[in-house]
Formats: sequence, C-alpha cells, structure tokens
Amino acid sequence: MKEFELGEQEFIPLNTLLKLLNFVQSGGEANHLIDEGIVKVNEVIEKQKRKKLRVGDKVTFQNHVVLITKA
Repeated sequence: MKEFELGEQEFIPLNTLLKLLNFVQSGGEANHLIDEGIVKVNEVIEKQKRKKLRVGDKVTFQNHVVLITKA
C-alpha cells in the first residue's frame, strides 16, 4: 500500500490524484477510467471524477492501493 500525504489541503480530487501519482498520462485518461468503473474509493466503485478524497480514504486502481494521509 502506498500513502499520499495531503499536506495543507483539506482534500484532493480523485482525477487529480491519479495524475499526480502517474497512474495516468492525462486528466482525460483519468476521467475515462473513472467513468469505466475501474477506480474504487473505500472499496466501492467511484464514478465521480472530482470526488473529494480526504484523510483516511483508500483508493484502489488496478494493482495499486493508495491511502490518503495527513502530512
């Protein structure tokens, strides 16, 4: 499991997280994969592209699991 530290932010949008972690090449690709139901948040398929991820949320994408943590 990988951790992503939010830093000063209260949340990060799901599609932005996928780009920052280099799981996708572009925002468009992130949005497409989210639409396809490939991404899960807290074990549930998430279709909201800009879903606000907060401390404690867990994102699952392909073979990656990312836990959102506080800096």
